[in-house]
Amino acid sequence: MSKIWTKKPMSAFENDMKSSQLKRVLGKWSLTAIGIGAIIGGGIFVLTGTGAYYHAGPALALSFIIAGVACVFAALCYSEFASILPVEGSAYAYAYGTVGEIFAWIIGWGLILEYAMGSMTVAVSWSGYFNKLLKMFGLHLPDYLTSDPASYTGEGFSMNLPAFLIVLFVISILIKGTKEAAKANNLIVIMKVSAVLFVIIAGVFFINTANWDPFIPAQKMVMEGENMKEAYGIQGVVSGAAAIFFAYVGFDAVSTQAGEAINPKKDVPFAIIVSLLVCTGLYILVSLVLTGMMNYQDFDPHGKYPDAIKAPVAYAFEIAGQGWAGYIITIAATVGLISVLMVMIMGQSRIFLGMSKDGLIPKMFSDVHPVRKTPAKSLMLLGIVIATIASLTPISKLADMTSFGTLFAFTMVCVAVWILRKKEPNMPRTFKVPALPVIATLGILINVYLIWNLSHEAKYLSLAWLGLGVIIYFTYSLRNSKLHKVGYGETFKAEQEPLQKPDLDL
Repeated sequence: MSKIWTKKPMSAFENDMKSSQLKRVLGKWSLTAIGIGAIIGGGIFVLTGTGAYYHAGPALALSFIIAGVACVFAALCYSEFASILPVEGSAYAYAYGTVGEIFAWIIGWGLILEYAMGSMTVAVSWSGYFNKLLKMFGLHLPDYLTSDPASYTGEGFSMNLPAFLIVLFVISILIKGTKEAAKANNLIVIMKVSAVLFVIIAGVFFINTANWDPFIPAQKMVMEGENMKEAYGIQGVVSGAAAIFFAYVGFDAVSTQAGEAINPKKDVPFAIIVSLLVCTGLYILVSLVLTGMMNYQDFDPHGKYPDAIKAPVAYAFEIAGQGWAGYIITIAATVGLISVLMVMIMGQSRIFLGMSKDGLIPKMFSDVHPVRKTPAKSLMLLGIVIATIASLTPISKLADMTSFGTLFAFTMVCVAVWILRKKEPNMPRTFKVPALPVIATLGILINVYLIWNLSHEAKYLSLAWLGLGVIIYFTYSLRNSKLHKVGYGETFKAEQEPLQKPDLDL
């Protein structure tokens, strides 16, 4: 059993960097765009409606502040780790080098949940905006091709076909190459940041302050799916923070791209912090504008505007009588969510790549295409699984499970960076967390508290997922771990030449 606590030597990570087949093509602004590309979309275009109606009401802005504060603590810890271990794998790699293989596996398994569920959530939301866009131009898809089986009110077969197809489209872009995907992401990020600023500036003129009264509604029961749940009040604000937490997964996605960064030890910490601060501010402003324009109770999926919860920002302008703005927002959201999906699937494939290189999952996940330099096989398999589940599952169940994976990973990073600071205080760090004991403790406490406030169903399903991961670890990963099978000297043998000269920054 002592093998499960084995740590991957720091020198092994250095050798991994030198032997990596991935191209180093991402500069700090491209990395920052990846972070913003993943963060902006999930919170603004997906969860503002569900967060306001099922959790916090107008106080959704407070939920974003709480979630943002929790993210700042985790982001600082991520940044220190990224300055030490600039490799693909994110929190999984950090844990492997500090607290041992079993913790690394559990975190990696949690990250798989986070990115897979996040990708599915965004795919379902993209479908909602895409269908709205079609309706604006007088086109309609039949309900059985736009509804998951649980939401379909008719009889017979149903699936969310647009969600299925958009995943396959994104996979086709990612397989072509990281540089090509990053260029597409940069253009999309410019478009949707412009759209968000438009929402904030134009929406201010249509705010009805009566919609903010009461700012924190009294606690009551609301119908979610087929079940009643508690909403609003202080508890609703906290549960709202937990539910919308997955919207901040973007800065974690930056760390998964460290293997393709030109100067990862400096640029990854920069991109993590900048993307988080920019997007948190935008989230708070948009949530205030949205709940001021549209009463939170109007997001009821069984009420007067049943589709508003799927495309909340566009519907807010439509209800305000500004249909022209709805066109702009719907087009921007439809295009913008593609970059969120792109970054999430890209991040998941890089986590698989890191785990596969260590032997903890099958080798096919670390196979890199000889010409395109992307994990094409892994991406194709991911695409099929994500597309299928997204087409058959309600958005609310997907979002909560994503938040669990995110919060769990953030908690473990705060623990691991503290352990490493104690055990290796003299290790070179281009970025150090100030007042680490305070920051790490606050990060752990807030993230665990938010996990506790997730829905019971999400916690049970997520714990079942972690339990399955433990079984797989002891039946497959422990026996196939390269660290145990061959030993450090053979497993991580690498050419000692310097890193290849990178392409110019995008």
